[in-house]
Amino acid sequence: MEARALKRYIGSSPRKMRLVVDLVRNKRVDEAVSILKYTNKSAAKVVEQTVLSAYSNLVNKADTGRIGQNEVFVKEIFVNGGPSMKRILPAPQGRAFRIQKRSAHLTVIVRQFEEKSNNPKNT
Repeated sequence: MEARALKRYIGSSPRKMRLVVDLVRNKRVDEAVSILKYTNKSAAKVVEQTVLSAYSNLVNKADTGRIGQNEVFVKEIFVNGGPSMKRILPAPQGRAFRIQKRSAHLTVIVRQFEEKSNNPKNT
């Protein structure tokens, strides 16, 4: 079983966020949260919240509602570019430089570890 969480219009550039996202790909949720908690990047807090949100979505989706963080791993996590705000910076001699304030969309998909079944039909 898997669940996902989306966080859109994050005020950080996708390039900076990908540095943080690469740290937690294919890790267990409890591992990922502890890594993100001590990562010294501003994007780490947003990624941590989104990973925990995806985990909560999985717990709510499950029938039993009892899934530990060590039983779930980050299956997919990726950052796409969002819309850019165009701004003007005054430059010398009456000119203007254009600045793009980039934004990002974050997608996290978590999955529960598959339990090994002793059913001989699945061999």
